[in-house]
Amino acid sequence: MTQETKGMWLGLIGVAMFSLTLPFTRMAVAELNPVLVALGRAVVAAGASALLLWWSGAARPTPAQMKALMITSLGVVVGFPVFSSIAMRYVPASHGAIVLGILPLATAMVGALRFGERPSTGFWISAVCGSVIVIGFALWQGGGELQLADLALFVAVLAAAMGYAEGARLSQSMGGQQVISWALVLSMPLLIPITAWLGWRYGMSASPRAWLGFAYVSLFSMFIGFFFWYKGLALGGIARVGQVQLLQPFLTLVGAALLLGESLELRNLLFAAAVLIVVVVGRRAAIRR
Repeated sequence: MTQETKGMWLGLIGVAMFSLTLPFTRMAVAELNPVLVALGRAVVAAGASALLLWWSGAARPTPAQMKALMITSLGVVVGFPVFSSIAMRYVPASHGAIVLGILPLATAMVGALRFGERPSTGFWISAVCGSVIVIGFALWQGGGELQLADLALFVAVLAAAMGYAEGARLSQSMGGQQVISWALVLSMPLLIPITAWLGWRYGMSASPRAWLGFAYVSLFSMFIGFFFWYKGLALGGIARVGQVQLLQPFLTLVGAALLLGESLELRNLLFAAAVLIVVVVGRRAAIRR
């Protein structure tokens, strides 16, 4: 198995975990404050990260690594969770899933601009086509209109793309586990007091169903999934492995149907088939690293 193929498989495992983020987030924010859910899940994951770093005897990051870790933290620890949680208060998980379908293109663009990856014309065509498909699907579901929550989702996309690309680059020297673990731990001094205040201000009374959603996004979406994702990006390249994210909206649709009872229609499967074709084409397109 080549490094790129291994990277694709690891990336797919990470995407499968991430694909349930919106359904479980929607379960949590139905009863809990959305910003409390977003920052609280980071606090829980940061605690697990601190234990992992202590147990493994991980070396402290260098000053250059600290800078990259702060950018990663801003994107995937704070930015994406906050804005996606806010959006899940107002739109179904199925709607959010499709809007987030442009994330592979955003990740590839950040990787190309920041780290010198130079995807070929064929790659860009496949990435744009895939993004057009999922955006068109979002408009179709929304009756031809984008909602205000879509703005929050677009900001979440930009934040995640920045964090994914920066973390992937850093994982080549630190390893995926240490990247997300240090990004979480470094955010603790800021997140703990804010989360404590939010819990006091808005309360933490919720049903077991809501806490189940919170537990999933804390441990899998915010912690374990990144081990696979960053390792996959580091092995296979940001642009190429990022294409796997084109499958995430459709995995999320299935998860939303199973967990929340949201409708899953035939047209969803047809769009999924179209995206699969785009992923295969994009995987075979040349990328200079």
